[in-house]
Amino acid sequence: MDKMKQLVRDVKQLEAKLLVCTRCGVCQASCPLFAQTRKEADVSRGKLALINGLIDGMFDDAKGVNKRLQRCLLCGSCTHGCPSSVNVLEIFLFARTIISKYLGLPFGQKLLLKKLLANPGAFNTVMGMAASFQSLFFKTQDNVQGTSCARIASPLLRHRNIVPLEEKAFHMQLEKLDFRKSGKGVKVAFFVGCLIDKALPNIAFSVVDCLQHFNARIFIPSDQGCCGIPALASGDMATFEILVKKHVDLFSSDKFDYLVTACATCSSTIIKLWPALLKDKYADTNKDLLKKIEALSEKTVDISWLLAKRFDLTSAISDNDEKKPVVTVHDPCHLKKSLDVFQEPRNVVQAAGHEIVEMKDSDVCCGMGGSFNLKHYELSSKIGLKKAKNIVDTKASIVATSCPACMMQLSDMLAKLDADVAVVHPVELYAKALK
Repeated sequence: MDKMKQLVRDVKQLEAKLLVCTRCGVCQASCPLFAQTRKEADVSRGKLALINGLIDGMFDDAKGVNKRLQRCLLCGSCTHGCPSSVNVLEIFLFARTIISKYLGLPFGQKLLLKKLLANPGAFNTVMGMAASFQSLFFKTQDNVQGTSCARIASPLLRHRNIVPLEEKAFHMQLEKLDFRKSGKGVKVAFFVGCLIDKALPNIAFSVVDCLQHFNARIFIPSDQGCCGIPALASGDMATFEILVKKHVDLFSSDKFDYLVTACATCSSTIIKLWPALLKDKYADTNKDLLKKIEALSEKTVDISWLLAKRFDLTSAISDNDEKKPVVTVHDPCHLKKSLDVFQEPRNVVQAAGHEIVEMKDSDVCCGMGGSFNLKHYELSSKIGLKKAKNIVDTKASIVATSCPACMMQLSDMLAKLDADVAVVHPVELYAKALK
């Protein structure tokens, strides 16, 4: 069969979902990318029309459609505000996988995803080597964000303020954690996530400290990897499936009450995307695996949600007259818009003894978008700098957010402004207050 005809046939699977869109244009008001470019092809309605164009044979430029589909933050703002409840995120991700299968992945991307990301052991080894040698390429900056900048003026790195890798990732320090006295309370499995494991391990230690304080039993399986969203966003469904299956096996080896993450994107991916993107494929071929995926999805919660809903936060903090820094809160798109979690992180921050000053547009996307930041850094920065200025305007000393990718973006943008505002995770503030 002609490859283009095969592509059209595969994309046609999305036709029923595409028909839900009434082309009302409400998505224009919520899309952070459209706010910058004012281009119809950059908003959901325009992208959905392009996918329809492939189905209807209006054009045969699959590369052009793919290029436009890749210009998306995958923040879910359009879905969140859609009056017709069009699941734009799922449509885009499915479309990317279909078109990527037709076009093939670039060699470098294929190597990264299929040889490294799909193999957590190899990925950990390579990232460990990168952490050891990063000082040759990056130099530490004197700022509260703790970022580094490139020693060499490369096109990719010259304007970036980068959160460096830790020399010892969290998974390398697991053996020093003693869970034997974790108590007899609720049992919690911990999905660490790549960025926290390798760049922000203090978040992981803070999660453990908080759970131990509340007498929780903790289960952290070794050999964890990525939740799969980078592969999925690139259109690599095969690597996504490999990672899902691996983690289903890891976490199904023990019983627990909750699967907790400290990463908004990991939470959203496990809760929403794992079952949604695999249910049709496994409904008939592997019902047992699908049942396990759905069971993990139902148990998965954000750490702030768990702390605020399951435990008495106020009982942990002693009364004192210490004046703590004022905090403002950035709501990650994948936490508020996808999972409707936004008050709980604020509860955690306030229970840690901090006053909160709300910023303007606290739930507007910071512009990170994972690979979007790598491919479209100028646009990502324009969106991010607007967020950073809103943070600075609050006069807060700290901005707290529940997504490590957002933390990296905010650190970069605040460093650009020479702003004296630290970027932390809510659970870090709470864990510090416990001490």
